[in-house]
Amino acid sequence: MIYEISVRDNQGREMSLADYKGKVLLIVNTATGCGFTPQYKGLQALYEKYRDRGLEILDFPCNQFANQAPGDNGEIQSFCTGRFGVSFKIFDKIEVNGPGESPLFSYLKDKKGGFPGKNIKWNFTKFLVDREGKVVRRFAPTVTPEKLEKYLAALL
Repeated sequence: MIYEISVRDNQGREMSLADYKGKVLLIVNTATGCGFTPQYKGLQALYEKYRDRGLEILDFPCNQFANQAPGDNGEIQSFCTGRFGVSFKIFDKIEVNGPGESPLFSYLKDKKGGFPGKNIKWNFTKFLVDREGKVVRRFAPTVTPEKLEKYLAALL
């Protein structure tokens, strides 16, 4: 179950995803230097609109795709808050594929592998998790936050 997984915040502190029980989660692997980086603006808009109804956006920076998230955690946080006004939680930089992949992304890919194969193909792949912790959808990087709204609203 997703609530049994622990992750590190961007200060390196271990935290349990059980802290998010009862919330709708949008989990995203991100990068600050990607063509999809402007999606931060849309993610923040969704967060502002729905956080009071139980939405949490969990941002996991990843440098596995063309080294598009080269900064350290502090630099990434500063970029996201300064440029896009991000107020949702940004976690420690992770790997989403391969031998060093995060257990969270192993779990997400196992539940909603996508097509073809299970690997994350690029930055800004998104996973939607309902209030019971079930992974209900996976969205490709090209699916903008605005196109997610109907799915979020249905779960909220």
